[in-house]
Amino acid sequence: MSAAAPVIGYAGMTHLGINSAAAASERGFKVVCFDPDAKRIAALARGDAIVREPGLPELLARNAGRLVYKREVSALAACDVVYVSPDVPTDDSGASELEALRGLIATVEGALKREAALVVLSQVPPGFTRGLALEESRRFYQVETLIFGRAVERALHPERFILGCADPARPLPPALAAFLGSFGCPILPMRYESAELCKIAINFFLVASLSAANSLAELCERIGADWAEIMPALRLDRRIGEHAYIAPGLGLAGGNLERDLATFLRLGAERGVDTGVVEAWQANSRHRRFWALERLHESVLSRLDDPLIGVLGLAYKENTHSTKNSPALALISALAPFRLRAFDPAVKVEAAWHPALLEARDPLDACKGVDALVIMTPWPLFKALEPEAIARAMAGQVVIDPFGVLDGKAALAAGLDHRRLGAPRS
Repeated sequence: MSAAAPVIGYAGMTHLGINSAAAASERGFKVVCFDPDAKRIAALARGDAIVREPGLPELLARNAGRLVYKREVSALAACDVVYVSPDVPTDDSGASELEALRGLIATVEGALKREAALVVLSQVPPGFTRGLALEESRRFYQVETLIFGRAVERALHPERFILGCADPARPLPPALAAFLGSFGCPILPMRYESAELCKIAINFFLVASLSAANSLAELCERIGADWAEIMPALRLDRRIGEHAYIAPGLGLAGGNLERDLATFLRLGAERGVDTGVVEAWQANSRHRRFWALERLHESVLSRLDDPLIGVLGLAYKENTHSTKNSPALALISALAPFRLRAFDPAVKVEAAWHPALLEARDPLDACKGVDALVIMTPWPLFKALEPEAIARAMAGQVVIDPFGVLDGKAALAAGLDHRRLGAPRS
């Protein structure tokens, strides 16, 4: 990267900000990382990646010479492009809580040099970016498409950049164009509202695929079909594709998909748009969330007076420490009358979750003496478990394995009663 290369800034060093900053530094740019939280900045400065993402600590260490961590907003005055990038929390209804983001944007605007571009990277509802005070020629919105557990990969190798602008026909500021161009992917400028809605549109298609997969997988369980046998045929159909979200799951989790459905419901109600399909997706998610509980009830809870249940996985998905809308925590809450043993490699057990929940030392310790085992998060660590070892540790034979972490044939050979989403009972 030449001496004239733009300096890139990120304001808000949470999951989105730190992964994006790391990717920018890997492309050779000097990056200023600002956050008003002194503890967060100190942790990053001493090499703590803060969030759990495969490859992130190594990426930050490799580019330590290009990354500057500051809690003084004045440090952003050296930047040619500044991304406002904090994670935006959602409330219990899935609505975004935007007050902190607005405050951070106002703080950052006051520190920018005259020609610097400001880019909102945090997810916001349609209309947000146009309502900001900064002059439109310097104000942009960029769609983030990071995935928890794959954030480094997504930040380093984006499929495209979706950029909201006041005038999509106007050339981008040279510094912003140079930065985005360094990634070698298409840049799609569009009006602010189109870009903001594009993020929702992407997630809509993901939710539609997931809902279809969940419904069809449930039917497979009832008629003797196996959804795992059907998926390869769908992936070879060009209208669906090899990367389609067609693996069944336990309802929506993590917060981002739920946020976009809630935003559409609000906007649809305000403007008279039919929202029935979104309401159906939400109902489908609620229905499938308790698949594991239903399997537990029919196989163990209705038959034993005081069963001990083992739970492997507490995070809402693998390779993250996030428990936002985690199906595992919903299951644990529903199992309040029963004794539980649980383990997750990234999440510590909290006493407030359950009155009789013990934290196991490791995956096999979570299996020790249990009448049933539920594998709620498909961590790679769990995939390495031998079904025979699980069978020896358990008191019962029932293993509820929604995502097929264990090899079904090996589980059957070990004498386990193995249950998987989308498959008939063996």
